[in-house]
Amino acid sequence: MAWFTRQKPSLEGEPPKEGEKNVRTEGLWQKCEACGQIIWRKAAEDSLHVCPKCGHHFRISAIERLQQLFDDGQYVTYDANLRSSDPLRFVDSKPYSQRLQEMQQSTNLPDAVVCAAGALNGRQVQICALELKFIGGSMGSVVGEKITRAIERCLKEKDPLIIVSASGGARMQEGAISLMQLAKLSAALMRLDEARLPYISVLTDPTTGGVTASFAMLGDLNIAEPGALIGFAGPRVIEQTIRQKLPEGFQRSEFLLEHGFLDAVVKRPQLKQYIANALNFLAG
Repeated sequence: MAWFTRQKPSLEGEPPKEGEKNVRTEGLWQKCEACGQIIWRKAAEDSLHVCPKCGHHFRISAIERLQQLFDDGQYVTYDANLRSSDPLRFVDSKPYSQRLQEMQQSTNLPDAVVCAAGALNGRQVQICALELKFIGGSMGSVVGEKITRAIERCLKEKDPLIIVSASGGARMQEGAISLMQLAKLSAALMRLDEARLPYISVLTDPTTGGVTASFAMLGDLNIAEPGALIGFAGPRVIEQTIRQKLPEGFQRSEFLLEHGFLDAVVKRPQLKQYIANALNFLAG
């Protein structure tokens, strides 16, 4: 009868009754979207946000990515003062200037990329990581300029470059200005190639649109995390265009590796060491 007569737990914000404990569990657990496993959030963090049951790779922030790749999570960021000036005064469901301000407040970032320098297994490198939560990690004028400046630092310091992509493509609110970044970054990467400095591209879920059509697929080594969605147009658009059913796993990293679009698919816990070994091979 105790089960039927027990009191309801106190509501959030109410003090617990005498002899009653109020334990907060909100945010301590997360559900794997692939297998449905309920995972203790601390255990997920310890496994670099990889599901211990099925190996699904959760999406992580640009800051977490940098902390995982740099030695002891220590690095120096650059060009944090660069912000878009809203050149087209673009308005869709809301003004672009307002959207930018809201994204800057919610992510605590000026734009969709963080560029940093530090040591990776003792080797000085430049790493640019895109932030998917900032307007879908879209590439606008600021993203193009910050990555270009990172390439110029590589040329000056003779550092290897690593770009971790997570993006929906070019930023429509900046129109042709965002599309110009494709050519700008491709030209800058050509200078890096001519200087014989290695560039490793890491593609994560998702990497699509103009980012895939430019720097994400121009690495000396193109590697991806397991299960990452990688492509230019989305699968639904392709199916509607060609009017055919796409193969199972189409545009996932394993499918692209099998068909020669990637050099390797690497699990997140092995990613840092894999990049270090690749740099030893490419740069000596």
